[in-house]
Amino acid sequence: MKDMYILAIESSCDETSVSIVKNGCEEIATVVLSQIDIHKQYGGVVPEIASRNHIENITIVLEEVLTKAKMKMAQIDAIAVTNGPGLIGSLLVGTMAAKTLAYLYKKPLIPVHHIAGHIYANNLVKPLKFPLIALVISGGHTELVYMREHYSFKKIGGTLDDAVGEAYDKVARIIGVPYPGGPMIDTLAHLGRPRYKLPIPLNDDSFNFSFSGLKSSVVNLVHNENQRGNDVDNNDLSASFQNVVVGILTKKTMHALQELGINNLIVAGGVAANQGLKERLEKLCAEYNINLSIPPINYCTDNAAMIGAAAYYAYKQGVLADLELNAKANIKLCDNYE
Repeated sequence: MKDMYILAIESSCDETSVSIVKNGCEEIATVVLSQIDIHKQYGGVVPEIASRNHIENITIVLEEVLTKAKMKMAQIDAIAVTNGPGLIGSLLVGTMAAKTLAYLYKKPLIPVHHIAGHIYANNLVKPLKFPLIALVISGGHTELVYMREHYSFKKIGGTLDDAVGEAYDKVARIIGVPYPGGPMIDTLAHLGRPRYKLPIPLNDDSFNFSFSGLKSSVVNLVHNENQRGNDVDNNDLSASFQNVVVGILTKKTMHALQELGINNLIVAGGVAANQGLKERLEKLCAEYNINLSIPPINYCTDNAAMIGAAAYYAYKQGVLADLELNAKANIKLCDNYE
């Protein structure tokens, strides 16, 4: 069978990324241009600034990835792009670039859901084993997804309010940690002990999550301690917060695996890089004989390689788009694929 080279574009938030992926499992070259330093001064991503920077960066990144791969567009078999969900202005830049390339070079156009990309980042490390459950955790998503085979997605649970990464960033702002705060909270948590009492959110038998109340509890705790004239130990508060978050994530994930009789678990998304969560999952999966896959940090954060990996299996399932393809800020994981 002929090898398939897919050029993929990811621009759903504040990273402009282009990648060339071979057969859905081999990264040939990837370039990621991050805007973190730009948005840090605002304490979070500013959508209009993000989209403007994508416009400035997209052709630069495209040219750089072709040079890095030592390839020409004639060697590319298809174009893939994240068409949702995400910041609509950012998504539009990537989608228009992909459609332009598909038109100019007469290549098939493959739409990829951002979460599907995060899931398939694991396929760049080792082949996915089915059936599996994917725990997708990032700044915008907290979901449990069941897959019986390639490109078959069924959401079995998710957050009812804040995503877990969003909760991390909000808590970071509360204690004065600069954006992006999630990784720093993880670091501080390893320096402290969980001595502050915080509620366990949505501690039931469902596969759903809720983090808004936990965030509010942290706000109230800090406010009350300040009112009493007490200093809050950021290390201990970070440890307390992370202990609750990791506890509920692992509890519900393990419950889903046991309830459905599945022993393959993959973790995906930016929060998959969290060391506290990784340590807890590794221990539990070893105890219950679960096959665990967590990608390295460069595949946890947004990147186009994960989009190229997912696109290969989308193409094999006949998931294609014409030049009318549009970006969508909100789109269900299965909408493109049923």
